[in-house]
Amino acid sequence: MRLDGSPITSSAPVGGELAPSFESLLSLGLYVGLALTLIVFLLLACRLLGQKTGHPLKGQPYESGVAPTGPAYPRQPATFYLTAIFFIIFDVEVVFVASWAVAYDLLGWNGFLQILFFIVVLFLGLIYLWSRGGLDWGPRPRHLRNEVKHHP
Repeated sequence: MRLDGSPITSSAPVGGELAPSFESLLSLGLYVGLALTLIVFLLLACRLLGQKTGHPLKGQPYESGVAPTGPAYPRQPATFYLTAIFFIIFDVEVVFVASWAVAYDLLGWNGFLQILFFIVVLFLGLIYLWSRGGLDWGPRPRHLRNEVKHHP
């Protein structure tokens, strides 16, 4: 109710918003058209006015003034990939925990128990990786290498 006693009415249809007006669609269309025209103009101006040089050296790789040697994609050690996977796992964990932290008051104890279960499972996974030597970056001791060979 308003202060004068009349009911509050909405001009929007039930369950939705009003359709955008013709003027707003026209201004959006003009903006997009102007932006595309400017992009095409700048690309054509660059093509027509730019310096055209072609030389065999231009297409060759260059890195710090030294001619490249060896393969373009050197082999990476396995620890590089393990670090990347660990980062992805714990980065995803941070996303879930942060999203829970934003709405913890709405989720109540049920949400708390769910995120606690999630963290415990990831912590158990971390303990498993640690116990299997997944976090050891140096060379494996000889007695550990022999154990791995004998186990199926």
